[in-house]
Amino acid sequence: MIIVPLGVASATPTAKRHLSSVALWRDGRVYLFDCGENAQMRALQAGLKRSKIDYIFISHMDGDHFFGLPGLISTMQLQRRENVLNIIGPEGLKEFLEAALKAAGIELTFEIVFKEFKDGFEHEIVVDDPEFYIEARPLEHKNLCVGYRFQEKDKPGKVDAAKAESMGITEDWQYKKLKAGEDVELENGTVVASSEIVGEPKKGDSFAYVTDTLFSVNALKLAYKATILYHEATFDQNLKDKAEETFHSTAEDAATIAHKAEVQRLVISHFSARYTNQFVLLKEARKIFPDTWVATELRPIMTDPEHERGIIKAKIQIDTTTPEKGNYSRSGYKGGGGRGKYFRPRKRFDQDSGGGYRGGGGGRGGYDNRGRGPSRPYDNRGGGSSRPYDNRGGGGRPYDNRGGRPYDNRSGGSGGGFRRDYDDRGGSRPYDNRGGGRPYDNRSSGSSRPYDDRGSRPYDNRGPREWDNRDNRDNRGAPPRDYDNRNRRFENRDTRDTRDSRDDRFERRNRDTQSRDRNNTGKDFDKDMDQSKLPIKPRTPYDDFDRF
Repeated sequence: MIIVPLGVASATPTAKRHLSSVALWRDGRVYLFDCGENAQMRALQAGLKRSKIDYIFISHMDGDHFFGLPGLISTMQLQRRENVLNIIGPEGLKEFLEAALKAAGIELTFEIVFKEFKDGFEHEIVVDDPEFYIEARPLEHKNLCVGYRFQEKDKPGKVDAAKAESMGITEDWQYKKLKAGEDVELENGTVVASSEIVGEPKKGDSFAYVTDTLFSVNALKLAYKATILYHEATFDQNLKDKAEETFHSTAEDAATIAHKAEVQRLVISHFSARYTNQFVLLKEARKIFPDTWVATELRPIMTDPEHERGIIKAKIQIDTTTPEKGNYSRSGYKGGGGRGKYFRPRKRFDQDSGGGYRGGGGGRGGYDNRGRGPSRPYDNRGGGSSRPYDNRGGGGRPYDNRGGRPYDNRSGGSGGGFRRDYDDRGGSRPYDNRGGGRPYDNRSSGSSRPYDDRGSRPYDNRGPREWDNRDNRDNRGAPPRDYDNRNRRFENRDTRDTRDSRDDRFERRNRDTQSRDRNNTGKDFDKDMDQSKLPIKPRTPYDDFDRF
C-alpha cells in the first residue's frame, strides 16, 4: 500500500500547493480520495495511470474537494475507458456530475456506479473485497462530511512445511485448508489442527482519511490503530477560534487524535494558504505525537518500503525543501513578522559587541556609526577619526573633497595644483589634451615621448629604431620596412576625430538593412518551410500499446 498526496491545500490553491486529493495505490489499482481541481494532472505527474482508478471517494460537497471530477471523467472518456467507475460520496454528487457532463455534451461510453450517503447515517461498509474493505463514518462539519478507512484483511501466517509433512500432510488441498484456518482429517482418522501448522496471521495495513472536521469520536474510530492516519491540520493552535468557526482541526487536534487512537504514523495535510511554511504546523503536532509527517505533494508514503520502494516514480521533480532548524511564527517565518515569504533573518546590527556593527567598539569600527565608533567610520558626517570616506569637513584624504588631489577638477584645484589632473584641458600630463606635455593621443608635434606622433621615439615610427628591422640587420641595403604605415593602410590619424560617430554607423547599418528588405520584396522565403502540402503519415494505432 502506497499513499501519494496529490494536493495539500485547503479552500484555495497556492503557487506551490494544489487542492485536496490523495491517491492510494495497491497491487496496481488506484483508489482516489477527494478530487480537487488539477487532481488528474497531479496524478499524471506522480506516475499514476488514470485508467487504473477504480474507486473515487468524496468526503463532502465543498468545491475544493470535488471540482476536479468533471475533468477527470472527461479524460477517461477520451481514453476510451470501458471498466466500471465507482464514485462514493454525499447526496447530491450524482446530480452535480450529470449536470456538468450534460452541459459539456459528453455522453459516456462506460458505466458510473454512484453510492451516496444521506445526512444522518452512522456507519457503512462501502467496499467489501476478499482482501480488503472500506468503511465510512460521518464527521463534524458544517455540512455532511464523510471519513473513510481502507483496511486490509489479515493475511494467513506461514505454514511450517516440515512439521506438516511429519504429521502426514501431503496434498495441496490439505495445505490450502490449513492455511485458510480449517482443520484437516487424515485417512487414518487423525485430525491435524490448523493452529499447529500455520503461524500467527499477519495483520493487514490500514489507511484512515479524515478531513474537514472538528475533534470527533468517529474520527477516533476511523483512526484506531491505523498504519497511516491522513488527517487535516488547517490551522495552528493560535487560530483555534478560527478553526472552530469553520469546523476544521488544528495541528494539535490531529496529533491528539493520533495519540489517542494509537496510530503508527500521522500525516498532516489540508493547510491554510496563510501558512507559507507548513512546518510550523508540523512542529506543533510533534509536541504531542512525535511520529508525525507533513504531506508533500507527489512524494510517496510507503507502508512496506523494503518491497514498495521504486514502484511509483514521479515524472517531475518533487519539492522537498526543508527550512533550517529554529523557531517559527504561526505565519511560517523565523523570528515572526507578517511577510509573504520565508526569509532567513538578517543578523542584527547591534549583536556584535566586538565592534563589527552599530554601536560597537574596536575591531574595524562601526559601519553605520554617526560619530560613535572610534575608528574608520564609513558614513560619518561629523567628526570621527582618521580616513573618513564621505566627510565634507574633517580629516585627511577625503575622497569627495574639492581640495587636494581633485579627480574631476576642470580648473586645477587649490590643494594639488596641476598634479595628476585626469580630465583637465590645461595641466600637466593630460590624458586627452591636444596641447600640453606628454599627450597620449596628440596628433600634433609633442614635446616628450608622444605615443602616436611622428616625432621623437615613436613606437610605430618609420625612423631609426624600428622594432622589426634593427639597424637593417635583416634587410641589408633596403630601406626600412614600414609594417604599419598609417598613410597607406588607414586614414590619416589627424582626421580621426571627423569619423562617423557610433550613431552614424547604426544609421548606415539600418539603411543597408532597409535597402536589402526592399530588394527582397515579393520573394516567398517561407515556401521551403511550408509543410501544409506534406503527406500525413499515420502514427502507431491508438490501441496497439498502453499509453495510459
